[in-house]
Amino acid sequence: MSANEPSGHGYPTDPQNPYGQPPQGRPGYGPPQQPPPPPPGYGQQPYGTPPPPPPYGAPQAAWPNWLAAPGPYGGAPAPGTRTLASAGDRFLARLIDTGVLLVPSLLIFMVIGPTLFGYFVVGLINFGYEIAMLLTQGGQTVGKKAMKTRVVDLGHGGRPVDASLWIRAAVHSLPFAVYCIGALFWVVNVLWQLWDKPLQQCLHDKAAKTLVVKEA
Repeated sequence: MSANEPSGHGYPTDPQNPYGQPPQGRPGYGPPQQPPPPPPGYGQQPYGTPPPPPPYGAPQAAWPNWLAAPGPYGGAPAPGTRTLASAGDRFLARLIDTGVLLVPSLLIFMVIGPTLFGYFVVGLINFGYEIAMLLTQGGQTVGKKAMKTRVVDLGHGGRPVDASLWIRAAVHSLPFAVYCIGALFWVVNVLWQLWDKPLQQCLHDKAAKTLVVKEA
């Protein structure tokens, strides 16, 4: 074989490519590789002005625009906005209200006894106290006044309509009228705010579409 024989004839010049096929994946060999097409809508700008970012840890649609969003590091809210009442404030307010109702409830049980009718009367007393205070004191009870919290409407942050307050008081207080099961429901209802995100509502808040906020 002549030393001037061109490459590609006879023995292969590349021992890793014995059949003389163009190597794949090497620059200069084979057809050029095209990048994959972009996904639909890539690079397009949405119409209109984009909405403001949601508060830290909360979906945008679930957060009212009148309510100050807590920052990622617990920063101060913007001036002129309301903030949610803390779980501690709400528990203390409810404890104070329970103390207010303790004396009449004990008197009922002493007179009637811990019977089905006795629990029914206690439930009515709790309901009467709750709705009377909410209607006449601008969404506050004795406990809420002490802890400087208030019940407001979820939609606009102002005083709820009377129908919402009646629903809220009924869902919170009337279960007391049911022996044993009512007390269990009351405990679950009060604790619901601990895992409800992002608005920290109890079940009676959800039924009435209300929130409990901190007074300025």
